[in-house]
Amino acid sequence: MADEIMTAAEAMEATAMPRARVVHCDDETPATPEQLPLPEAVARKPVGQKSPAEWAYERLILYLKNFEEQLDKNHEVAMGFTGSTAGVLRIEGVGFFDPDILTFYGSDEAGTKMQLIQHVTQLNVVLRAISKATPAEEPARRIGFRLAQDLGEA
Repeated sequence: MADEIMTAAEAMEATAMPRARVVHCDDETPATPEQLPLPEAVARKPVGQKSPAEWAYERLILYLKNFEEQLDKNHEVAMGFTGSTAGVLRIEGVGFFDPDILTFYGSDEAGTKMQLIQHVTQLNVVLRAISKATPAEEPARRIGFRLAQDLGEA
C-alpha cells in the first residue's frame, strides 16, 4: 500500500482523525459507536497507518460489541445476507487478512458450519439477534466482547 498514489486531499484525509456521525429519532437510544470515543487500543495507531481491512475490522468490532450490549441473555448476534438465500450466520469469529479481506466464521440456524470471506469494498453486515444455540442455563456467547478484549491486547 505504500506505493498507492493519492491526491493531497486524500493524503490529508487519510491521516486525519476519523469522523463519525449519527442521528437517532429517539433521544433515549443507547449511545452507538459513532457517538463514543474510540477505545485507546484502536486510537493508538493512526488510521493512515492501517490497511482498509484492519480499519474495517476494528470498527466492526465496535458495532458488534454495541449490538450485543443491547441483547438479552437469550439472544446472540448473527448476520443476515442481503440478496441471498444463505439465511443467517451466527457470528462465532471475525478476522482480517491485510490489506483488504474480512472473514466471518460461524454457523447457520441449523448448526451447519459457515464462513464468509469478503473484500472490504463489498462489506455490508446486517446484525440480527437470534435465539442462542446453547441450553437456557448456559450464558449467551458474546463475540463482540471477546473481539474487543483481543483488540486491547493486540
